[in-house]
Amino acid sequence: MATTRSAHTVWEGNLLKGTGTVTFDSSGIGEQAVSWPARAEQANGKTSPEELIAAAHSSCFSMAFSNILDKAGNPPTRLVTSADVTFQPGTGITGIHLTVEGTVPGMDEAAFLAAAEDAKVSCPVSQALKATPITLTAKLA
Repeated sequence: MATTRSAHTVWEGNLLKGTGTVTFDSSGIGEQAVSWPARAEQANGKTSPEELIAAAHSSCFSMAFSNILDKAGNPPTRLVTSADVTFQPGTGITGIHLTVEGTVPGMDEAAFLAAAEDAKVSCPVSQALKATPITLTAKLA
């Protein structure tokens, strides 16, 4: 069964001095402020499209990786994944780096790395972002 998740943004003003609010409609988890300075300079308590992509990518990768490990007979005890999305004003998103550390009983480092690479390529968010270079660092805890 297909699912659709929704969010919306209300933006007021021009790009450089304007501000916006992203509302997470599907989950109802609230609102987050966005602005150009929060995107191109310091966050200062506001989010950015890149941070939202990082959250989506780290959670999607973790789910995909967990599933791959489980199907291989090595369910993980714990996976800690971070995603760093690099934004260059005037150019756009120039890269994404995933970092994962996992506790997977009975799995060796080589198998862990191979499964992580598989998850990097196959996770739906990676698929949606495949025009952007995605790199990965993976290690067993």
